[in-house]
Amino acid sequence: MKIEFSSKPDKVCECWPGELTSFSWEDFVTAIPSPLFLVSTYKSNGKENACLQSWSTFIGDSGVFICIIGSVSRNGHLYQSLKETNCCVLNFPSNNIYEMCKKTIYNNGFENDEITMSGLTAEKAVSVNAPRIKECFLNIECELLWEHEHFENSRDVTITLKATHICMDRDHFDENKLGRYGKTGYMYNINTPRNPENGEVTPECYGALELYK
Repeated sequence: MKIEFSSKPDKVCECWPGELTSFSWEDFVTAIPSPLFLVSTYKSNGKENACLQSWSTFIGDSGVFICIIGSVSRNGHLYQSLKETNCCVLNFPSNNIYEMCKKTIYNNGFENDEITMSGLTAEKAVSVNAPRIKECFLNIECELLWEHEHFENSRDVTITLKATHICMDRDHFDENKLGRYGKTGYMYNINTPRNPENGEVTPECYGALELYK
């Protein structure tokens, strides 16, 4: 049986102050997964910036590979760095380095080398002026195409990037070895699912794709 929702169910409550204004109740009721990756740039002082990101999609159009990042805060280092350098690298981690990737959330001071401080290794990109993360199995170097606000005066914007170079670990593009899917491949953000009838919260977690034959 399906249940209709056009406004926030009474049982869906905030887990922390401001949660339902930072996100929306629909985020948590639908809990649609999205790939996890780190966006790396250089800040204006030359320090490494790394932003753990999700809510994105990837598509090829007319021979061009683009990434649409659905939500980038105008108040963060990532947005500032993208505006200044017009480039970045998308770094895809596997589960074994996720905890180090998560540390970038806390090592985010303007004077911090965020990649290095989190126990990861920054390396030079091939086609753009941005650091790559060596431990990530896939790095996509990108140029900024455009940005668009979600609605007038929205806090966040949508960013679209054009891929300029790809680097992938050969054991991951070989599905007979580590592969791109399952527990050793792409990770997906699952944003704190809620039961709209009783308000039960599933803690924020991440998952992987299971291939069906």
